[in-house]
Amino acid sequence: MSEAGDTHPLARVDSVAFRNVLGHFPTGVVIVTAIDEGEPVGMAVGSFTSVSLDPPLVAFLPTKSSTSFPRIRSAGSFAVNVVGAADEELCRGFATRGADKFGGVDWWLSDGGSPVLGRAVAWIDCDIDTIHEAGDHLIVIGRVLALAVGTGDDPLLFFRGGYGRFEQGFRTAPGRSDLLVPLRYVDGIRQLLEATAESLGVECFANAIVGDELVIVGSTGRPAHPVGLSRIGQRMPLVAPLGAGAMAWTEPADQAAWIERSRLSDDERAAVRASLRRVRERGWSIALASHELLALEAAVGRQGTAILDGQQADEDAFELARYVEASTHDPEVLDDDTVYRVRNVSAPVLDAEGRLLLLLSLYGLPRELTGAQLRGYLDRLCATAAEAERLLHDVPGQQGQR
Repeated sequence: MSEAGDTHPLARVDSVAFRNVLGHFPTGVVIVTAIDEGEPVGMAVGSFTSVSLDPPLVAFLPTKSSTSFPRIRSAGSFAVNVVGAADEELCRGFATRGADKFGGVDWWLSDGGSPVLGRAVAWIDCDIDTIHEAGDHLIVIGRVLALAVGTGDDPLLFFRGGYGRFEQGFRTAPGRSDLLVPLRYVDGIRQLLEATAESLGVECFANAIVGDELVIVGSTGRPAHPVGLSRIGQRMPLVAPLGAGAMAWTEPADQAAWIERSRLSDDERAAVRASLRRVRERGWSIALASHELLALEAAVGRQGTAILDGQQADEDAFELARYVEASTHDPEVLDDDTVYRVRNVSAPVLDAEGRLLLLLSLYGLPRELTGAQLRGYLDRLCATAAEAERLLHDVPGQQGQR
C-alpha cells in the first residue's frame, strides 16, 4: 500500500510501456457505422466487447479526439460490423481521417437505419444507450436491436501493433469445474486429433458425458457449419438414441435412464438396446441426417454463451431431442453399395477397465457416402481412438466418466 499523500502507482505508468504490454492482448477489429444527416459515417474500432445478455448490451470505446464519433453520437444509433481476416485494406480505409470511407464499399441499411457492410463477418444493430467518460476515451453502451452472422469468415485481429488472423487450430471448452477431467484427457491427444482432422478434411470433436449431457470439450479442423460457427462447449441432451456411441460404454442403470428420457415406443426402445450391443461389438457409431436431428442441433446452437457458462441444455433442446427417431442411429447392416446421408460418426476412447474417457466424432463428411466410403472414415477414426487410448493410459490418475 502507498502512504497517505503518495501519488497512486498507476499515475507513474509510462504510456509507451502501457501500449507495449497491453499490445500482448489480441483484440478483434470492428467498423462502427451510422447515418448522420443522410450520409454514412464509420470508424475502425479495436475496443469492442459484449456487455450484457439480459438486456442485450455491447460497448465500444472511441477516443475523445475522434472526429467520426461525434457524428455517430448525433445519429443516436449505430451498427457494429465485424471485419474479416482478408479485409485489412477495408479496415485501414475506415481508420484514415478524411478518406472516402464508403467509396466502392457494398453496404445496406439495417432496420435501425445504420449501414451494414456486405463483407461483414457478423453485424450488430444498436441504439446508443449510455455514454460514460473514461480517461481519454468514452465508453459507449449500445442496446442491441438486431444481429446476424454475415459471411461467417475468420475475423481480423489486432495484436502487437499490427493486423493478423486467428489460425484454426485446436479449440477447447472453457475450464468449468465439470469439464476439468475430460479437458485433461483432451490435452494429451490434441496433436493426434489435429492430424486426423487434417488428413480427412473434416472436423474432429472430443466429447465427454457430463451428467445427462454430451459436451463437446475439444474441436479441431475447419468447422462444417454453413456459416463457420464452432460447436465447442455445446451440450447435447442425452436422450435415446442420441449419444449411443457414448452410452454403449456406461452402466446398465445409466442406459435405462437414457432410454426412459425418450418418447420412443416399446419396439423402438428394443431397437435402441440392440443398437447399443452393436456399438459395443463394432467399436463405432453412426448418426444419420434427419430433419429432427438438424432441428435439435440448431436449438443447441441457439443457446449461445449459456453453454459456455456451464448452464444446462434448455428445455427446447431437450424436447426436440425426444423426437429423434431410433432408425437414425446405427443401422443393423452397413452395406458397401448403399448410399448413406451421415451426420457424424463416433468411436470411444476407453480406460484400461473399459470405461468411457472421451467420445471422438467426425463432422463435415461428404453429404452422401456409400457404405464402402464410410468404412474408410470409420477405420481411420477407430485407429485414432485406439492410439488415443494408448496415450491416455499413461496419464496418471485417469478415471472413467461414468
